Amino acid sequence: MILAAGTFAQASFAVTTIGLPALAPALRSHYGLTLGETGVVLAATGFGMLLTLLPWGLLADRLDERWVIAAGLATAAGALAACAATKGFVSLTLVLAAAGAFGASVNAASGRAVMSWFDSHELGLALGIRQTAIPIGGAMGAAMMPLLASAGGTRLAFFVLGGICAVGAVVGAALIRTGPERTTGLTHVAQPLREPRLWLLGSGTALFLTAQIAITGFVVLFLHEHRHVSTHAAAALLAVINVLAIGARIGSGRISDRMQTRLRPLRTIGIALTATTAFVAALLDGPLAVLAPAFVVAGVLSMAWNGLAFAASAEVAGPARTGAALGFQQTLLGVVSAAATPAFAAIAASSWRLAFALSAVGPLLGVLTLSTVSESGRRLGTSASPPAVP
Repeated sequence: MILAAGTFAQASFAVTTIGLPALAPALRSHYGLTLGETGVVLAATGFGMLLTLLPWGLLADRLDERWVIAAGLATAAGALAACAATKGFVSLTLVLAAAGAFGASVNAASGRAVMSWFDSHELGLALGIRQTAIPIGGAMGAAMMPLLASAGGTRLAFFVLGGICAVGAVVGAALIRTGPERTTGLTHVAQPLREPRLWLLGSGTALFLTAQIAITGFVVLFLHEHRHVSTHAAAALLAVINVLAIGARIGSGRISDRMQTRLRPLRTIGIALTATTAFVAALLDGPLAVLAPAFVVAGVLSMAWNGLAFAASAEVAGPARTGAALGFQQTLLGVVSAAATPAFAAIAASSWRLAFALSAVGPLLGVLTLSTVSESGRRLGTSASPPAVP
């Protein structure tokens, strides 16, 4: 129940953070945005999350996770509904940033809630399932946004996004429960910030985001504007990527449990992601029959690693500081996301090929960074995570 509730709560916000790119053509048309401004709008929720991920994580370590989730998602719902009343680029960006700042509560808190109910031998699979919330939400957003924009414009789309977050808040409040062996009396809350391995894990995996943002954040806009594919067909491709990524996240988590390591699968995914993203860049003007599957493969790989990064960071930090560790890790991801999204849009305004090619460099640098992280330390079989409930 906890795993399902945490996954649902995260998915309710992921409909916005991951599904919003499917609304990009409608946003650009409605607000008269340039490509660069569109990139800033798509990054706005990431900007907001960047400011609050660590504070929400620290709060989740001290309070009941369900109220952190419920309060954050409820206020995010209000902010998304307020987006419907915005009139221009600046106001839309600011309100979306506010939605991101509030909705960030679910990132660390739901992960912490799930972790407290599973032991280390199940943790990769459990967090892999929990992290399917991102592609589930992304698939929902990709499928819904073009239809909502056609039916009632961006105003209707934002109202629906707010409503979905409100449902997530209710589910979180009703079903999330504190783990059986929650550690209380938290001290030294800044300890995760002093752990070199957390910095290396967070920064290394954050570099994978350059490819993920390029593929999942701009595939709809690229196919629509550069290859003249209909918005609905381009959004359908994004939905396929997200659906297949669900299986990839579960599979990578299960494999890491069996291998008793998170780092080796992470590095393998990073190498494959570098190669497939570079392949996409080379094929941008090639036949759609070849380009579309290349986008799918690269997109699925770009979303396969997140649960492994979550598990690795939490295992390093230990149960008392899981929320802080996840908030810290997500903050590092947020820094890269906030910078990479508008940067990609700015480069793509001159050359889509150069933008995608540069995006392939990020995962390669991430693999090199992760190669400096030692496998020694806490073994998966002796993780600080609490034991499973009988």
